[in-house]
Amino acid sequence: MVESNVTAPARHRLPVRKLFAASVGNALEWFDWTIYATFSIYFASAFFPGELAQINTFATYALAFFFRPLGGMLIGRFADLRGRKPAMIFTIVLMAGGSVMIGVLPSYEQIGWLAPLLLLLARIAQGLSLGGEVSNASAYLGEIAPPKRRGRYSSFFYISTGSAVLLASVLGFTLARTMDEAQLQAWGWRIPFLLGGVLGLIGLWLRRNLAETEQFEDNKATARRVRRPLLTTLRKHPKAVGQLVGFTMLSTLCYYTFFSALTPFAVETRGADDGDVFLALSIATALFVALQYPMGAASDRFGRKPQLMIWSAAMAILIVPLSTLVRPGFVNLLVVFCVGLGLYTAMTSIAPAIMSELFPTALRGLGIGAWYNLTVATFGGTAPLVITALSDAGAPLVFFWYVAAGSAIAFFVIWRLPETSGTELR
Repeated sequence: MVESNVTAPARHRLPVRKLFAASVGNALEWFDWTIYATFSIYFASAFFPGELAQINTFATYALAFFFRPLGGMLIGRFADLRGRKPAMIFTIVLMAGGSVMIGVLPSYEQIGWLAPLLLLLARIAQGLSLGGEVSNASAYLGEIAPPKRRGRYSSFFYISTGSAVLLASVLGFTLARTMDEAQLQAWGWRIPFLLGGVLGLIGLWLRRNLAETEQFEDNKATARRVRRPLLTTLRKHPKAVGQLVGFTMLSTLCYYTFFSALTPFAVETRGADDGDVFLALSIATALFVALQYPMGAASDRFGRKPQLMIWSAAMAILIVPLSTLVRPGFVNLLVVFCVGLGLYTAMTSIAPAIMSELFPTALRGLGIGAWYNLTVATFGGTAPLVITALSDAGAPLVFFWYVAAGSAIAFFVIWRLPETSGTELR
């Protein structure tokens, strides 16, 4: 009898601690950006006087977004030259500091116009931070993943992000149920921002021992030889830039529609109960988190492209009908949030993978950071402002037709994407 010397391949074990450490900064970033949008209905009058307080608060939200491309370019280039780890440590410190600053900021009644000015400065710091965080965390996750498991690794990006947004939603629901509106406007809105500072310390502790990626170490000399790196992304990788802008446009509109803009729209325009809105969003966000890993694994098995095409086509068809359900009633709101966020997981579960696969390592941090954040600033930073202005003008459904048009454009961009599942990073 001949004994076989063939042994079964070792079962792959996910480096869960490393994956969460890489993703935790993005979780903090989106926790802070979500609580700003959702709690704005309570703190707007604290910083801006008069009837335009809500509009001015959203304008500050939008203006800070336009510092994201600058952060993406500067911190992304820093990450390409000096490493993903130091860049990710810098961004989490900057974001947590901005969150604490907002949480302790005096009101307009106390210090006058200095209050909105300091609010804007805190938001600018967070905009710069977020611009660098998304690109560097995406690059890190893409670079440490085995080619055939990059979708699974990428899913942790939004598992942590979704968990943080869920925390923001649950916190909003809890505060709405335990405090009256006067308490929330007086001081209750400060609690989430101070909690953001605590989350920042946890994230800093998790990231302290992260190892640098082999991809970066092998290509840092090449990155230092690149001259005019931003121009190089356009000259040598124009197709990648166009594709990134195309699907990021829809991803951004989806995120800010369901996680940010719909909350004040449902409460202030459609008269929905704020507790019902927060509860429906919390349940849908839990579904959003639960679907990340299965969708990431599905992309490793069946491909990235089919998943993205289904998502963009479904959003083009369903977003306007879903918008008609945004009205008082918990069940209606639950359907809107669950369908919208359930579809969105087709994109979010593989976002770091699909973005990392577009650019070579020497330009990956800058390439993602610049063009991803420019697209997000254009379409995401203005979303709450646009939906509020259209609602005030008596045409709220125009916003959802706008999202449907973006979905159709994204579908044709994705249709031209090459399949990258299982391929080696450049």
